[in-house]
Amino acid sequence: MPFGSETMSAVQTIADPANEIVSFDPATGAEIGRVNAASADEVLAAVGRSRAAFRSWKKTSFAERKRLVLAAREVILAEMDDIALLISRESGKPVAEALAFEIAPVLDLMRWIANGAEKMLRPRRIGIGLFELLGRFSKIVYQPLGVVAVIPAWNYPFSIPLGEAVMAVMAGNTVVLKPSELTPFVGLRIGEIFEKAGFPPDVVQVVCGAGETGAALVEAPPDKILFTGSVATGKRIAEAAAKNLTSCVLELGGKDPMIVFDDANIELAADAAVWSAFSNSGQNCASVERLYVQRPIAEKLTQKIIDRTLKLKQGSGEREDVSIGAMSSERQLKIVFEHVEEFRDCGAIIETGGRIHVPGFTEPTDDIETAAGFFYEPTVITGATNDMRPMQVETFGPTLPICVFDTEEEAIALANDTEFGLTASVWTRDYAKGRRVAEQIEAGTVCINEHLYTHGIGQTPWGGFKNSGRGRTHGIEGLLELVQPQHIHSNRTALLPDAWWFPYSPAAVDTFRQFATKFATGSLIKTTGMMPQLFTRIKELVRNRRRS
Repeated sequence: MPFGSETMSAVQTIADPANEIVSFDPATGAEIGRVNAASADEVLAAVGRSRAAFRSWKKTSFAERKRLVLAAREVILAEMDDIALLISRESGKPVAEALAFEIAPVLDLMRWIANGAEKMLRPRRIGIGLFELLGRFSKIVYQPLGVVAVIPAWNYPFSIPLGEAVMAVMAGNTVVLKPSELTPFVGLRIGEIFEKAGFPPDVVQVVCGAGETGAALVEAPPDKILFTGSVATGKRIAEAAAKNLTSCVLELGGKDPMIVFDDANIELAADAAVWSAFSNSGQNCASVERLYVQRPIAEKLTQKIIDRTLKLKQGSGEREDVSIGAMSSERQLKIVFEHVEEFRDCGAIIETGGRIHVPGFTEPTDDIETAAGFFYEPTVITGATNDMRPMQVETFGPTLPICVFDTEEEAIALANDTEFGLTASVWTRDYAKGRRVAEQIEAGTVCINEHLYTHGIGQTPWGGFKNSGRGRTHGIEGLLELVQPQHIHSNRTALLPDAWWFPYSPAAVDTFRQFATKFATGSLIKTTGMMPQLFTRIKELVRNRRRS
């Protein structure tokens, strides 16, 4: 069962010309290069090496892990422009977005986790109430899991897997990364970064391949799986992982709403809507895929959005003045094409865009076969309603359907009318209303007067409600997904037998009653009242021990 098809020590692979992954530039169709797909046996061997490396890596100090992560950060800084160009060529996004969406955020995350992991994972004492009067103490120690499998999507081939890998190794784990088959060279570049930084062999490995390679990695099995992709693939991964009780973090996309009330700053809302819907050609899990605007400002906001959209330049991402790059693949282009046609058929109005953009030609086209590169015009749609299928399923492309609402309650109901719940945003000058509405939205992240970019804040958790996934990445919540808490309990006055030990007796039963009626209240005064009975019980146990 193949996994990650939407979607090798550091650069190790065995030549197999019959089993190659070919990487193409989606803006031109030109071949970038070829890599060999790892077989199931090679994946199993990689996991085995990773498990062996874990035995020593988990013993490294936080200071040593920090040193190496910051060294990797320096490698990225030294090669930043070259990495950005590679990301652009393999994913189709503009170089500007490769820098702003991928490189800058992960550099910030690396700094934060390198400096903060030790403090966040420091052993902590647990208050255990009156048991402390008995000389008992408890603490939590965080232990690394082992081998972490990272299976990212193609839309953020650098920042997502690199950020997850860095957090995993800072927690003491080793990593096997299976990049998307659409962006294998970005994945290999990540492996090279760890290698150049001086990480020990096999702490971070990259295995290239399509769905079959992802399936082999899941079944190896690792000790944790971090997957980003579709709901369908996420369910298959969860099913396969359950056979080995492998826990998963699943980020499965969204159909994210933007709610604009009539008291919002319209200029800011228009700017944000265009950027949040069309950046990375709409190929963001947190893109605005549904815009709900209150009726009194609907016409005005819509016109501002159209005006701004018409000014966007579309073309090859290598050009610094391009805002809208290529779609990642012909498959994704067809999905967008089909969704826009469904909107047309349902009576929605295509205000601008709605066609395939062919670079070098004056007129766009409605014919996918004539496309020279996978470009779709940024498309603004009005007259959309929630009963239209494209308002329910993830488009993952440069479309912005707009729906009008009248009341606060209606806006909340429309926003929650979806199987997804990744992010959402509320736009208003009334911050009390913004908070009130935000708390009623069923989503893992809700922004007030912001949208989309919080994945770039490494300190904040990332994950969704409902079919948008399970678990979290980023933030302390994401770090805790990469460790297992170990409870250490100590008896610092280990001189006398415990009152609850064998053998039982009438005195024991009376003592246990008082534990229930006095000790369990948490009241020191009531507990003091049971001390004579407690001492009687302990003396009984001491006498029994002497007799034996």
